[in-house]
Amino acid sequence: MPELPEVETTVRALRRPLIGRQVVGVYNDWPRHIAAPDLAELRARIHNQQFQAVNRRAKYLLFTLSGGETLIIHLRMSGHLSVAAADVPRHPHVHTIFQLDDGRELRFKDQRKFGRALLTQEPEQLLSHLGPEPLADAFTVDTLKSRLHGRSRALKPLLLDQTFIAGVGNIYADEALFYAKLHPRRAANSLTDAEITTLHAAIRRVLQTGIDREGASIDQYIKPDGSKGDMQNALAVFRRQDAPCFECGAPIQRIKLHGRSAHFCPTCQPTRHPISPRNRMSAQL
Repeated sequence: MPELPEVETTVRALRRPLIGRQVVGVYNDWPRHIAAPDLAELRARIHNQQFQAVNRRAKYLLFTLSGGETLIIHLRMSGHLSVAAADVPRHPHVHTIFQLDDGRELRFKDQRKFGRALLTQEPEQLLSHLGPEPLADAFTVDTLKSRLHGRSRALKPLLLDQTFIAGVGNIYADEALFYAKLHPRRAANSLTDAEITTLHAAIRRVLQTGIDREGASIDQYIKPDGSKGDMQNALAVFRRQDAPCFECGAPIQRIKLHGRSAHFCPTCQPTRHPISPRNRMSAQL
């Protein structure tokens, strides 16, 4: 699933071709792509609206429209957005198209069909469940400290919780914990002030590096122009099971936590600190 850096890369690439363009039609052959309203109403409401801004909140793309509404798209597992001329052949997995007034199309390709698009007048209310943006100025060390307080969950699944911090997924959680030298099963409320400061810096570091490298092209992610990002070439632990740690040479290990994989260096990220009670059983795997 595209995470914050991949979605931010997509947002930046779509601004130039979309801002100022009007939607003159909507094509869809997979109705479940449209979460709300239904397809007929979405067509009527979005018709002739102009794209005024393209932004991101967590892993959601937000397209601000001239009629006071916002088109929200979540790429989910395999979603991909691009802008192409109408006469360019469509990929067979393109299921939703927003036709533009200049003869081009905003195409929503989605092989696994889990992506969703919706039109709303209240985007803030719809996304109010999301945690803070980790790259925002307001996300300080004290913010992270207060959100960790009293939480006994293991760090890796906690970082994946979008109500805790918005936009962090499997790749960047593993990477942040590696640079913070924290085991993925470490209990969140066991961190010292110094460790919280280090984790805060590590989260911001890996996300910014991911943006600078325009995302990690692992599995199906590619940029809107069809080219690959470069973050996959800078990963320290994610999907490097059995490969040597870049810092100490120990083999990278992989475990399961709440049904998700976690990659870490057993030497650089030791388990000598408190482990979340929920994960003591998995600690033996």
